Amino acid sequence: MEKLGAPQTHLGLKNMIKEVDEDFDGKLSFREFLLIFRRAAAGELQEESGLMALARLSEINVSTEGVMGAKDFFEAKVQALSQGSKFEAEIREEKEERKKQEVEKKERQAAFKQLQSAFYS
Repeated sequence: MEKLGAPQTHLGLKNMIKEVDEDFDGKLSFREFLLIFRRAAAGELQEESGLMALARLSEINVSTEGVMGAKDFFEAKVQALSQGSKFEAEIREEKEERKKQEVEKKERQAAFKQLQSAFYS
């Protein structure tokens, strides 16, 4: 946070974590970290909050961080983007699987009703 130009006290950092800590474990998971950026994009963060400063981090100054720092920064961004797309793909797969199971259930019910009607006719 100091490098972002928004230094925080220990309590300030704890409050920032509480703001996005969905599972109340006092730590930021990757999902909770992404939540910071989602809330910033939705305009749900206060302009002066430390989380907004973190969300604004979109570039790095190579002259101050060095080439290795920039390399690490951009590799982390690429990895975060690929992780996000993996999560989206998993969610899509789960939805498709649920739809498939629903269709199969309806087909089984229809086949049962058809078989049942054969016994009652």
